[in-house]
Amino acid sequence: MTSIFAIIIEIFVFAYSIIIHEISHGYAALKKGDRTAWASGRLTLNPLSHIDPMGSILLPLTLFLLTRGQFVFGWAKPVPINPYNFNNPKKDEAFVSLAGPLSNLILAIFLGTILRFWPSLAIADFLGLAVRLNLSLAVFNLLPIYPLDGSHIFFYFFPGTEEFLTRYGYIILLILMIGGLNFLSPIIDFLFHLATGI
Repeated sequence: MTSIFAIIIEIFVFAYSIIIHEISHGYAALKKGDRTAWASGRLTLNPLSHIDPMGSILLPLTLFLLTRGQFVFGWAKPVPINPYNFNNPKKDEAFVSLAGPLSNLILAIFLGTILRFWPSLAIADFLGLAVRLNLSLAVFNLLPIYPLDGSHIFFYFFPGTEEFLTRYGYIILLILMIGGLNFLSPIIDFLFHLATGI
């Protein structure tokens, strides 16, 4: 793939990976009794309903260029969720938060299995890219740092940490991102090998 074409493919795969991530949050919330995302028309694959120009295009493109495709991060417009509609707000919010990274992990396993058994497919490069991107999204979002999904799961099991992480989470996250998040690469590489056999 030419570099320009690779960048276009990367943005496309990344955009739909985070769209699936957000839709999964919305459907999990719906399952737990909150219809906010559904009523807002956000449970759709239409990218126009989800794309955030900064988080879905500019930031991932910049990270792709700076890290030579090794790490990409960004976000879509979060689906609206009202935890007051949940029967068990803390537990249900943790369930909804887990749904996003879990959807990326399931997608990575599914595409990785295809790549494992048919490595000579013409779209092998595309599949490999999609697997790595979805694993990156899953692993990064599971970090127990506010406002990432992992923080809400962490709060459920360790409720006393909420005030500290909510107050300083953005600072911690910024420091980690400036540092390059290199500590995530071995985890992502290991999961990529498990999913694809490569």
